[in-house]
Amino acid sequence: MAGEKTEKATPQKRQEARKKGQVAKSAEVSQALTLLLSFSFFLIGGKSFIEGCFNLYRRCFEEYIHLNLSITSTQSLFNQLLLDTAKLVAPLLIIVLVAGVLANFFQVGFMFNMSSIKMDFGKINPLQGAKRIFSLRSLVEMIKSILKIVITSAIVSIMIWQEKDALFTIGDKNLLDASKIIGSLTLKLGITVSICLAVLAAADYFYQKFEYEKKLRMSKQDIKDEYKKMEGDPVIKGKRRARQRQLSMNRMMQEVPKADVIITNPTHFAVAICYDFTAMDAPEVIAKGQDYIALKIKEIAKQHKIMTVENKPLARALFASVDVGEQIPEELFNAVGEILAYVYYQEGRYKGMMT
Repeated sequence: MAGEKTEKATPQKRQEARKKGQVAKSAEVSQALTLLLSFSFFLIGGKSFIEGCFNLYRRCFEEYIHLNLSITSTQSLFNQLLLDTAKLVAPLLIIVLVAGVLANFFQVGFMFNMSSIKMDFGKINPLQGAKRIFSLRSLVEMIKSILKIVITSAIVSIMIWQEKDALFTIGDKNLLDASKIIGSLTLKLGITVSICLAVLAAADYFYQKFEYEKKLRMSKQDIKDEYKKMEGDPVIKGKRRARQRQLSMNRMMQEVPKADVIITNPTHFAVAICYDFTAMDAPEVIAKGQDYIALKIKEIAKQHKIMTVENKPLARALFASVDVGEQIPEELFNAVGEILAYVYYQEGRYKGMMT
């Protein structure tokens, strides 16, 4: 049927959707990447982080506890603790920020859209809310959540069971050794769960991409309507005409080196004439231009050592009455023939004389 949306979205449709903030994006990617990089940070720099925490704890009981509390000292102590804590958690916060930015950039590229933060009263409509709750998308999201819980729970259970011997003897360990066992296990669990969530996030991204493409599909009639709309857009039509003029001028400039003579105004008009008596009934205009284009024609002619002849009335008449690719009219035949004969004589070559 003509109304079935079976065609891929056009670039115009994709651009409009992007302007509205509609892109293929999975929130799971950002969460998984954030978790993975955060636990990787603890795996690499966890020792320094723990030492920093112990140093802060030690200073609290060795230095700060002996302060004479007053309004000034309390403010100073608070500022110092805040600064020390910020130094500890700043690398982790930076990693979380970078993970969020990278996750979004890899999925949708650079995009800043104000429409996504506008107030939409339709979102607080109870009927619309009910439709969203009982929609297919909500069902898919629920299945995804259950799947994540089942998989992560299974991984955690298996890994804890494998470490059960060490955990059962943790009561016999001192505080430092017990902390090492728990910390090591936590890191292993975090890295493993993060990798599994990253795999699920990749699958979810491809699913979101599929849903996005499906949502953007167009019918053949939609494509025809969009094409008609673009055809009627003055900006699009103007750009297309400008492009066509540019291509036409480029093709015309490529023909200038074939000319036998350039007839000029001398500054405002330039007309390139070509004549091959064996193949043409009359000389032909292969390029013409006014002002800037005329200057370019003369520059190309100079580069290729093509003679330029000044004849103001003839240049104006040829420019006004003969299009590019047309032969000169009969009333201008003799005037052009005289110039060609003069050019052939000056160049010492003979192509045949016009009668």
